[in-house]
Amino acid sequence: MKLAASLACAIFTLAWAPGTWAQGYPVKPVRFIVPFPPGGPTDTHSRWAAQQLNVAFGQPVVVENRAGAAGIIGSEAAAKAAPDGYTLLGGNPGPLTIAPSLRKQLGYDPVRDFAPITLIARNASAWCVHPSVPVKNLKDFVAFAKARPGRINFATPGVGTVGHLAIEHLATLTGIRMNHVPYKGAALYTVDLLAGNMDFAQIQIFQAAPYVRAGKLKALGVTSLARSPLLPEIATAQEQGVTGYSSYNWNGVLAPAGTPKAIIDRIHGVLTQALTNPETRKQMESIGYEVSGDGPAEYAAFLKSEIEKWAKVAKAAGIQPE
Repeated sequence: MKLAASLACAIFTLAWAPGTWAQGYPVKPVRFIVPFPPGGPTDTHSRWAAQQLNVAFGQPVVVENRAGAAGIIGSEAAAKAAPDGYTLLGGNPGPLTIAPSLRKQLGYDPVRDFAPITLIARNASAWCVHPSVPVKNLKDFVAFAKARPGRINFATPGVGTVGHLAIEHLATLTGIRMNHVPYKGAALYTVDLLAGNMDFAQIQIFQAAPYVRAGKLKALGVTSLARSPLLPEIATAQEQGVTGYSSYNWNGVLAPAGTPKAIIDRIHGVLTQALTNPETRKQMESIGYEVSGDGPAEYAAFLKSEIEKWAKVAKAAGIQPE
């Protein structure tokens, strides 16, 4: 009986050893929650990741769009799921690094309740104005705005979005005062900007580039740390004297906290291997994305730093949590 008990214990331990569990994972479909509607960048990158995992695992990886409350509803659902590797989350800065500064109560803690897996890619934006605005670059615009305090309107995809806080950050660093006009999406304010009905906005570089090349919009600067290959002639904020400025939208993959490290590492391995594919990189870079592939530790450190950054921006801009 003692021998039987010892064998049973040994078998149980082996079956649940992290490496063994990862080798057998997954044995059923994996749910991949996207906290936004279909068609956006988070949805696109998440579906790409799901496809890579589907092929590697031989099990369905099913994308589930759980939109609502600027990504908070879907993110909360992922945070509360069982930490068994069968629920993943498409990460985005809105619900993970900005919401903590804008919401008094969240149903999750972005640091405590998630296990970061990998940062897939990030992309920057261009600050744009109508060609009729008499400025050539960001330096000119800052002087233009300072001469007209409170008279310049800037558009964003909504209160508390990356676009909103990114421009508030710029305003704080440069000492300009503008009026925020929230829209329900970038497509709507782009139309007004093209018509000359809006003064200033930031548009993702791959979307802005065709309008800039056609002379329909004027790009004043880019929000990235380095110039974009899509608009190489447009200087960064840093080059134009706005020290310490950068802003990106990004997408990554996370799991509920407590998901076994062996499973996290396996998912990360599949995705980073896929990101080394030259054709994949070429496709992402052609629309302005910087391919990442950062691992769990790097992604976790990035999330913490971004939460701290946007908290400071919200406080400096006087944005009160709701």
